[in-house]
Parts: sequence; C-alpha cells; structure tokens
Amino acid sequence: MNFDTAFDVLLKHEGGFSDHAADPGGKTRYGITEAVARRVGYRGDMRELPLELAKRIYREDYWNAVRAEQLPPAVRYAVFDAAVNSGPAQSVRWLQRALGVTDDGVIGPQTMSAANQANPDALRARLVAQRLRFMTNLGTFDDFGRGWARRCCDILTM
Repeated sequence: MNFDTAFDVLLKHEGGFSDHAADPGGKTRYGITEAVARRVGYRGDMRELPLELAKRIYREDYWNAVRAEQLPPAVRYAVFDAAVNSGPAQSVRWLQRALGVTDDGVIGPQTMSAANQANPDALRARLVAQRLRFMTNLGTFDDFGRGWARRCCDILTM
C-alpha cells in the first residue's frame, strides 16, 4: 500500500469535523487535532482545515515518521494508522514488541531488518494485538473503544 491509498483508507475512519467532549484531542478535522494544525501554521477555523493540508501532515508527521514506505506492504497501514491514533513513537514500540526487538520507539536497522524478515500477516496481527491491549486501558475506552476495535478489525482483514 502506498501513501495515497493509505490516506484514502484513513479518511474513512477519521471523517470530517469532530469536537467530542471526551476526546482529549479536542477539535479535529480529518483526524488532525487543532494543536497539530496550529503547530504547522494553520490559523483558521478547524471546520475549514483544507484536505490537502491534512494530507501533508499525515505524510510528513506520520507516514514518513514511521518509515512506512520501507516496511513490508502488509504492515505499512497498520503501523501508520497506529501512529495516527497514538503517535509515531508508540506505534513503533508496538511494532518492535511484535517483532521481539528492543522497543525504543525508533525504527533503526535492527527493527527494519526484523520487520522485513517476519511473516507479514503474523506481524500485523501481533502489532494490532499490542495496540488493542493498550487501548483497553485508556480512560476513554468506554467512549471510543467500539470504534477503535472496529478499526483494528478492518486492519486485520485488509
């Protein structure tokens, strides 16, 4: 899966504008939080965040941050989507734990080598298991857990 395809799939989960009271991210559009939008210089109303800006943020801050293009194709989206929800370093830690390598949150040569030698479907399943286990311990699981679980199921059936 390439970035453009991953972005299209991601938007099916992230949707348009949201300002859910239980979401610590506050106002979001396309899943981009207001804090992230402001960090990259956007000053407008979050309801009007341009799609192209969201796409640029996702490519630079999430896809590139986890070196998705260099990961096995069957694992790329799982690592990218986890980075979007929990941050790139946390996503990489789940990948590293699924691989049985040092979980420092940075994709270096050891992580990349192990990822490219692993069975990609089994690796994806172990990564998603790490992610689900983490999410069940979050205080917002009662509010968002059903959607997160469905999202993880979608990843497992890709």
